[in-house]
Amino acid sequence: MSRFVFEGRTAVITGAASGIGEALAEALAARGAHLALADINAARMAEVAQRLEAPGRRVTATALDVTDRAAVNEFAEEVRRQHGAAHLVFNNAGVALGGTFDQVSADDFDWLMKINFHGVVDMTRAFLPLLREADEARLVNISSLFGLVAPPGQTAYSAAKFAVRGFSAALRHELLGTPIGVTTVHPGGVNTRIAEDARMADAATPEQIEAGQARLKRMLVMPPPEAARIILRGVERRKTRVLVGRDAHTMAVLERLWPARYWSLVSRALGVKLGATH
Repeated sequence: MSRFVFEGRTAVITGAASGIGEALAEALAARGAHLALADINAARMAEVAQRLEAPGRRVTATALDVTDRAAVNEFAEEVRRQHGAAHLVFNNAGVALGGTFDQVSADDFDWLMKINFHGVVDMTRAFLPLLREADEARLVNISSLFGLVAPPGQTAYSAAKFAVRGFSAALRHELLGTPIGVTTVHPGGVNTRIAEDARMADAATPEQIEAGQARLKRMLVMPPPEAARIILRGVERRKTRVLVGRDAHTMAVLERLWPARYWSLVSRALGVKLGATH
């Protein structure tokens, strides 16, 4: 099978103002793609778009809250007006939420789900008509390492990322025989701002917040450009699943071999004390 060609194609990226989204925009620009960039941070988004503008390359920047369904639908129409097509959609926008399920409020849980899962669904629904018009297209949904495994303290995040994984798999099967392929991406620890920008549970103590953020930062080691390179290599090869980082590969194997015991094995290796299990 021939590889997906980025040159001359239009790529839509949410969460494009920083981290993996910004790195994807830079890498796609280097490969000759046109860019329709979106992020809730309008000022940072404008800086990224301005930096990537070049003769012969269309770059648009849109301030977008992916929880606003009407705004997402308008964004799709704006891409149609300004670019005339969409060949790639990277559903990358996401947030983090620290705290155990007992500590996290219902409102905070819903806030995360609306961004990390419903935002993916609404973007997909809005852009499928444009993708169907392309000779070939790819929907790229960013899940997570925590869409493969579910550690304590990540009930909301894992729920959303597992949902992205299941949604993407079912949609992939529905789109068989069409020009649209679906790739699910599971990044491990990529060095983005997600730790600094994470919302923390109101019930968490300052000591718990500090320890949680420090633990998360220690995991975030891969530079975003390296993550973008791995993701685009997978998309180019039309992979249905892309694991980003050694941690993602390792945990995927552990979960597959010991689906009921992997966390006890990981905790023992890390020296983390477990409570009673049932």
